[in-house]
Amino acid sequence: MTTLSEVAQRAGVTSATVSNVLRQRGKVGAETRARVLAAVDALGYRPHLTARALAEGRAPTLALMVSSIANPFYPEFALAAEQAARQHGRFLIVCNTNDDPEIGRAYLEQIAGTLSDGVLVMNANLQFEDLRMTQRRGAPVVLCMWEKPHEPPGLPCIAVDFHLAGALAARHLIELGHRRIGIIVAGGAACIHAERERGFIDELAVLGHAGAAVASVHADDTVEGGHQGATALLTAAPDLSAIFATNDLPALGAMHAAADLGLKVPDQLSVIGITDIQLARQSRPALSTVAVPTAEAATQAIALLLELIAQQAGPAPVRVCSPPLLVQRASTARPAPDAAV
Repeated sequence: MTTLSEVAQRAGVTSATVSNVLRQRGKVGAETRARVLAAVDALGYRPHLTARALAEGRAPTLALMVSSIANPFYPEFALAAEQAARQHGRFLIVCNTNDDPEIGRAYLEQIAGTLSDGVLVMNANLQFEDLRMTQRRGAPVVLCMWEKPHEPPGLPCIAVDFHLAGALAARHLIELGHRRIGIIVAGGAACIHAERERGFIDELAVLGHAGAAVASVHADDTVEGGHQGATALLTAAPDLSAIFATNDLPALGAMHAAADLGLKVPDQLSVIGITDIQLARQSRPALSTVAVPTAEAATQAIALLLELIAQQAGPAPVRVCSPPLLVQRASTARPAPDAAV
């Protein structure tokens, strides 16, 4: 591997001059700059990012930790975060924990503050104390898509009002005339979507239809989990006219289950989710959902993390994104006349 000193020797300058040219720092004449860049090109020199990070005490990268890269929401968030990071001259490392806290802690110990200047964390199944320890070691941490803006976590975070998201889904189904609704709470035993379910139930009560939620199940946050959950709901309560799922993937699974049971969506069963991932728009029928500001949250998360790195933000700021919005598509409609009671 070509070294900085070899580039300097070929260009007839000092290593410091080569460094200034590559980082666009200091005053370097046009002729000297051209010689350095020609030497870089001829020798195929590439900066050693790890060595630079150790020398400067500052990494050119930021890390994003997610629970499962197989969930299409996370790549959509990562794309927006990566674009925002590049606008600030940073690279983004995506770390998949596979819902394993040991893997998450290993990432924090090995990457935070060395390969990465700071960490964005999304549902990575980590204890807050693990994140605070990372902060104490000098690597800022930002929680992304925190679901309870009214209950700050004591860590820097970008929050989205998921209670409102659940409420919007409930209002939509009630206004269509649905009175027998099943709920799929995604996220398994971790109950990470509890606020969405709470928002849905609370809104039913506000609208005077607390009894409309007749059955609920907990399921994995996957298409298969939604399929299993919807099958259980419809087997136990075959007269349901609608299903609310706390995320889009299980909502799509609910539509698959309806098809397997011979039910037409939305003629015999309406289905609504939360998030508005790309698959929600591409499914047939297209999925009604409550859209959350994914790209905005990613951009804000990068901005907040960089502020913390530059020590330009308080110890635990909370930034709240734009409110969720109902997106009605083809998977919801008024119930059949005999199902609206």
